[in-house]
Amino acid sequence: MELSIIKHTGEDTGRKISLSDAIFDIEPNDHAIYLDVKQKMANARQGTHKSKERAEISGSTRKIKKQKGTGTARAGSIKSPIFKGGGRVFGPRPKDYSFKLNKKLKAVARKSALTYKAKDQMISVLEGFTFNEVKTKNYTDMLNKLSLDAKKTLLVLPEVDKNIVLSGRNIKNTRVTTVDSLNTYDVLHADQLLFVEGSLEKIENLFK
Repeated sequence: MELSIIKHTGEDTGRKISLSDAIFDIEPNDHAIYLDVKQKMANARQGTHKSKERAEISGSTRKIKKQKGTGTARAGSIKSPIFKGGGRVFGPRPKDYSFKLNKKLKAVARKSALTYKAKDQMISVLEGFTFNEVKTKNYTDMLNKLSLDAKKTLLVLPEVDKNIVLSGRNIKNTRVTTVDSLNTYDVLHADQLLFVEGSLEKIENLFK
């Protein structure tokens, strides 16, 4: 697949670039995509949920009523789960939800996601650029000139550019990342992928 290289101002450079078939034109593996997204979401969970059980409740340990003769069920403690304010039965406990995936499977998942975006013509290639200063308006102007201000975009840089990253940080539906940090979830979440020209060569080397 060949794509035109455009400037971040929206102008066509007159040059074209070919996307690697080994990355952008493979047989997609939906299950690999599912596992990779599931891992990212699971790893993001804090797992700090906790409720107090009977032994952890602050309260009197005095037997609240006599054992027999009340006509009701026996009760030995106000901390019993059957009373208001008592401990919770089988409540949540802190848990680590993260799990590991094979590196090759993760690579297949990311290539599959990129293939879907390429087939749906949701990829654009930008000529290398930078901003002279950190300014949100610079980034919003770029999106407006590319007619992407109403879409969810993912800008992929070959390496961290502080001025670009900070300029786009507070814009809704916009994410800036590098090739090294590219993940399946972000690729699928975006309506349009913006690859800076230098990032394509780097991504080919990454997935070799």
